[in-house]
Amino acid sequence: MRVSKISDGLFLSDLDSALNLRVLSSRNVTLIINVSGLQVSYPPLDSVQVLHVPIQDEPHAPLSLYFDSVAEQIQQNQTGTTLVHCTAGRSRSPALIMAYLMRGTGLSLRQAYKLVLESRPFIRPNAGFWRQLMNYEKLLFTRNTMQMVRTSAGVLPEVIQEPEETGAAVYCVNV
Repeated sequence: MRVSKISDGLFLSDLDSALNLRVLSSRNVTLIINVSGLQVSYPPLDSVQVLHVPIQDEPHAPLSLYFDSVAEQIQQNQTGTTLVHCTAGRSRSPALIMAYLMRGTGLSLRQAYKLVLESRPFIRPNAGFWRQLMNYEKLLFTRNTMQMVRTSAGVLPEVIQEPEETGAAVYCVNV
């Protein structure tokens, strides 16, 4: 089981951790955002709200339809703790958290990715979710800090270097 603290009041996990009563109670979880695509029964806890986001981990899945509503729910849960989970905690839930960090805290996609990656080094949103996150970043901030590029490893998100930065391209590959 692995639960990653993204920020005060915001955690990311896999499904097994989300079903663990000790995990939920020790972190004072009051909102669970289930992006596993499964209907699950959580351990009984007083005043825990569950938001189900019925999305599969497929590049064509419309995760962006939930960016705003999930961000609003997390924002409204400031008195408690939010746990966002999918099945493995690698693709759907990190993508939703990055969308929240852009909208709720004003971070760029690049900054949101770095923050989530520091807490959970094995995240790997699928290419379709990356495209949706990039479109969302463009909508929120009128510019992108990441782009999709074709590499020998496939199509991957790449950090766009700022003019003052030098060095080689940085790809978002966590294998």
